[in-house]
Amino acid sequence: MTEKILSTKKNGMGMMMLFIFLYILAFIGCPVAAMYGNALIGFISGAWIALGWINFLGLKVLRPQEALVLTLFGKYKGTLKGDGFYWVNPFCTAVNPAATTKLRQSGDVKSDTAKISTSAGAEGVNPATGYAIVDKRISLKMMTLDNNKQKINDCLGNPIEIGIAVIWRVVDTAKAVFDVDNYKEYLSLQCDTALRNIVRLYPYDVAPNVDTTGDGVADEGSLRGSSEIVAKRIRDEIQEKVSNAGIEIIEARITYLAYAPEIAAAMLQRQQASAVVDARKLIVDGAVGMVEMALEQLSEKNVVELDDERKAAMVSNLLVVLCGNHDAQPVVNSGSLY
Repeated sequence: MTEKILSTKKNGMGMMMLFIFLYILAFIGCPVAAMYGNALIGFISGAWIALGWINFLGLKVLRPQEALVLTLFGKYKGTLKGDGFYWVNPFCTAVNPAATTKLRQSGDVKSDTAKISTSAGAEGVNPATGYAIVDKRISLKMMTLDNNKQKINDCLGNPIEIGIAVIWRVVDTAKAVFDVDNYKEYLSLQCDTALRNIVRLYPYDVAPNVDTTGDGVADEGSLRGSSEIVAKRIRDEIQEKVSNAGIEIIEARITYLAYAPEIAAAMLQRQQASAVVDARKLIVDGAVGMVEMALEQLSEKNVVELDDERKAAMVSNLLVVLCGNHDAQPVVNSGSLY
């Protein structure tokens, strides 16, 4: 479906004044026709008084960044875009299958009548008629869709929980209304699918021998360390899926990322163990360097002559002092070194 813009319909004010003027003439024409016995004028005036209100149904008001898709007896007539006061064929019907769909996203277009009905009675229900009031205008603003968190296995099989926020807008109203059943639900489903397709290519953290780009070479890509790249791939994946619905994806961002609760404690212990090993390695490297420096200094300044056995003992004692978790307890040797 190709979008057709109705750009020559900003004549609402003039048409409204014309209809009001015709009503004034009709109310004047009825007694005049009765006075002079003119049946034609009386018939025309009476018909306008009875049916002229139908023309007022063609008056449409649009605010900035709003659109209205119109059909006439099932045939697509065009789309009103841009703020203004319009008059269209009163028999045209506005179409928006997603008008009542509310996802976890920023607010859609809400009409003044909907606000009135909400304050008067149940939300979205006209207290006078009991029928729901549905605003069929389509918002062209940028909106944010915050999908629910999903539990997905990464490329190593570890279950993780991840959530994304997608900034999107409608750019082709005809495709959004006619090419898919409900463009909001369609977008939400495609976001879930794209998220699952991309996340399963990455490990949560950097892992060896993992190819995340598909070039056959292992890399250091990960969900935690390459969030910008992952978000861009998710955005491109969603855009490819929703182009046929007239939707543009502005940006996609990861809003939540964590291991699933059933493995979170084990993964935390693993991270703690890795951190302890790295810290111990650094301490040992530093201690060995300090022992080596101490032996060199003692040898150069001829402070004491040590044989291999005493050097080994000294090295052992220094390593215990430097690598131990507790403060060393000094022992004073009052006798001979040997």
